Amino acid sequence: MTVLVLEGYHGGVLQKLRKSRAKIGSMIRLTLKSGEVFEGTLIPRSEYSDPTHIVLKMKNGYNVGISLDRTEKLEVIGEGEKPHFTKPSPPANHAGLPKVAIVSTGGTIASRVDYRTGAVQPALTAADLASVVPELSSIAEIDTHILFSEYSENIGPTHWKGMAEEVAKKIANGAEGVVISHGTDTLHYTAAALSFALANIPVPVLLVGAQRSSDRPSSDAASNLTGAVALAAHADMATVGVAMHRDLSDHIIVAHQGTRVRKCHTSRRDAFKSINSNPLASYDLKTGQIELSKGIAKRDKSRKLALKSRFDQHAYLIKFYPGMNPGIIDSAVSTGARGIVLEGTGLGHVSGHLFDSVKKALKREVPVFMTSQTIWGRVDMNVYNTGRDLLNLGVTPLEDMIAETAIVKLMWVAAQTKSAGKIREMMLQPIAGEITSRTLVEAS
Repeated sequence: MTVLVLEGYHGGVLQKLRKSRAKIGSMIRLTLKSGEVFEGTLIPRSEYSDPTHIVLKMKNGYNVGISLDRTEKLEVIGEGEKPHFTKPSPPANHAGLPKVAIVSTGGTIASRVDYRTGAVQPALTAADLASVVPELSSIAEIDTHILFSEYSENIGPTHWKGMAEEVAKKIANGAEGVVISHGTDTLHYTAAALSFALANIPVPVLLVGAQRSSDRPSSDAASNLTGAVALAAHADMATVGVAMHRDLSDHIIVAHQGTRVRKCHTSRRDAFKSINSNPLASYDLKTGQIELSKGIAKRDKSRKLALKSRFDQHAYLIKFYPGMNPGIIDSAVSTGARGIVLEGTGLGHVSGHLFDSVKKALKREVPVFMTSQTIWGRVDMNVYNTGRDLLNLGVTPLEDMIAETAIVKLMWVAAQTKSAGKIREMMLQPIAGEITSRTLVEAS
């Protein structure tokens, strides 16, 4: 990773540095108006920060920002080592270990801090992920491949199709587990998509992300990846899941079922939670112990994977809120909706002033489904009048299905059939554990 001559500097600071013939990596002596003297290596900084500070890395290892307004004199006194990233050599594989494929799609787990902006940028390839976590070579024989380099907010149905097809190839080539590195913001959507697209899978397929980039001391990238690879290699299960920290401690990684997981925090390492269910499995980074939940599908190499990777994007997830314009539903219908998922309040309600638009949608053979924005619990539209009225209109409740899973399933179902009736039927049919007959009162 190369660094530009004066990366991140602008305005008056840039002019003064140029005048002094300074470059990133130059040894700088700053004499302040107060008489204090600072010496250090000039390092890059965020170009979106203020234009008045110079940033030096001191000999003690600390970085210091000094305002140009406080500076009496700036001198270049030598040349130091420019900031750079040296890609480590890949660790040697050990014969006889299970084969695990790591497929990289981008995200924080495959990122480093960009000193131009101070933000996180995609930087590491799948091979880098294995290289910077040498412990992986003692867990499995690693095969790495970079499929995409995308922020998760840019990943959608086309990428889901590509990922499903890539997973099928890896399994056909003998992978005994597949790990997909992915940005966390939409990771649960992708996990749901792969759960539907990859039927009858013979080995674990685990998506993994990180809340903090791999070059930060507090990063969870290495521990999440280690746990995901260990579970993919050794856990006796065959399902799509998400492997992330169980809690704020450093040593337990859990696998959540792909259709029953949701990101519930913006930044905590335990942001992902199993909704209305318990995790599939856990891995202890300290002891290497794996614990499995009861009732999950077991590995079976003889099982034949069924790939159904098409998705129809003409599906809409609409969150109800007080004062919502019913024209939002009308607009979805007019643009060719194959179905609509409403994220209602509580047990599955929306305001009566939306009823006419719901009627119009149903009259035009656009199925309308109901989920709840409360996250935990299940829809029950028989309790209150509003729910019963919606049922009478023809709205279909989706039991305890998570709203994000519901919209992904609707995209997948709409690609399997052109019949509105068949869409309703398939949405209510449990396919990948997205609907349970009984909701857990307490789930971790």
